[in-house]
Amino acid sequence: LSYCTTELCFLYTPLIERKKLIKGMNMTKKNTSNKRMDSTTKYIDALSANYSKLNIVRVDLAYKKPHSDDMTLEDANRDLDRMFNNMRSKPSIFENKVGYVCKREYTKKKGVHFHTVFIYDGQKVQNDIFKGEQIGKYWNQITEEKGSYHNCNRTKYEERGVGMLEHNDSDKRRILDEVVLHYMHKDEQNIKQVAENKKTRAFTRGVAPKKKGNIGRPRG
Repeated sequence: LSYCTTELCFLYTPLIERKKLIKGMNMTKKNTSNKRMDSTTKYIDALSANYSKLNIVRVDLAYKKPHSDDMTLEDANRDLDRMFNNMRSKPSIFENKVGYVCKREYTKKKGVHFHTVFIYDGQKVQNDIFKGEQIGKYWNQITEEKGSYHNCNRTKYEERGVGMLEHNDSDKRRILDEVVLHYMHKDEQNIKQVAENKKTRAFTRGVAPKKKGNIGRPRG
């Protein structure tokens, strides 16, 4: 045969060669994940350089049953885009938000869902749990009550990487990097199987700000 699908070509590849291909694909995924994590770490570094305190608010956004069974990635993305596009008109929720990180995922059990981290200027936003509730309730409003949310800041973690992050709190920053953000960079629960547009990005974040310098930056 002069033509075969990728799946057929893979099927008829000798077992030892298939193992090499799988190993190579896994290494590529790992390298991509590591590069993404490194980029996100530098992004948080840039935010920390501009703000003496960052308030880290993690909220998982999803859909209730039975809506989650029929929700397409494209429709879910439209809901998320609407939420982000409306931020300027919702200052009571999103004022003083200085950054964000978002991971799109899909599982058969939960359907399409989003792991999000909203980052606020900690000098101006102190109550992280309340802010998480605001975000979650607004998501429910955006989805016309089809949505559901989990405010991770309410959870009492043994190692807490969310909430207020002081610029010099290296222990909490380590937990943020190694636990909270690391989880969001895993390649499990990939969206490719449900994405109509294969160029749809599973991971997005804000743009790193230009460094302001120490002048005028409060450290209290």
